[in-house]
Amino acid sequence: MSFSYFKRYVQGRGSCVLLVAFMLLNAGPAAAVEQIAAGFSGLKKGEKVVLMPTDVELFSMSAGGMNEPRADWTEAATRHFNLALLKKRSALGLVSLDLANEEADTFSDISALHAAVAQAINTHHFGHSGYNLPTKEGKLDWSMGEAVKPIQEKTQADYALFTWVRDSYASAERKAAMVAMAFLGVGLTGGTQLGYASLVDLRTGRVVWFNRLISSTGDLREEDKAKDTVDSLLNKFPTPQ
Repeated sequence: MSFSYFKRYVQGRGSCVLLVAFMLLNAGPAAAVEQIAAGFSGLKKGEKVVLMPTDVELFSMSAGGMNEPRADWTEAATRHFNLALLKKRSALGLVSLDLANEEADTFSDISALHAAVAQAINTHHFGHSGYNLPTKEGKLDWSMGEAVKPIQEKTQADYALFTWVRDSYASAERKAAMVAMAFLGVGLTGGTQLGYASLVDLRTGRVVWFNRLISSTGDLREEDKAKDTVDSLLNKFPTPQ
């Protein structure tokens, strides 16, 4: 799958539900999957991590199952997620840097690249064994390459933490359809939350830690529940030693 195709794909109206369906169909046993790249033992004290702008988008699911983007929900979710992430960095003991809005905009293409790499990791590393790449030998062996160099040059950070989240919520019409179809023995899906978190070594471009979140609960529209999403997404994060 080409990067340009993937970028158009994830921005489509039905992208969230299609991605969730694909992930659930191809989900493998998480306990057997490596989340840390070979040779990486965790962050060292004093190493700097730049928190990249969170790529968040929220949708309302129509009666027919189409996901319709909601700009107002996305704005609130971005605010709540970023606030929860800033609080989480203290708990993790991170020496982190934040980007100003104008700086963040210059790295939008790199964030889009992360989405493509993260989806590849999900499919070929976390997914069904039939999609595993033999050359990877079950290892977390993925890279964003030289594309991340501008981030290091701008921030002088050692690592970058990328986060990507899509969240959908069943509309009143969708909920009514779910109830009606349940009487006929047909199950319809409601909203789903999915996300990726990647720690990338800015000196090499390697993804040294990765986690994914797939949940039928959670609500980024609410500040207190955004904390739960961040906690789940950063579960087993390699804290500084």
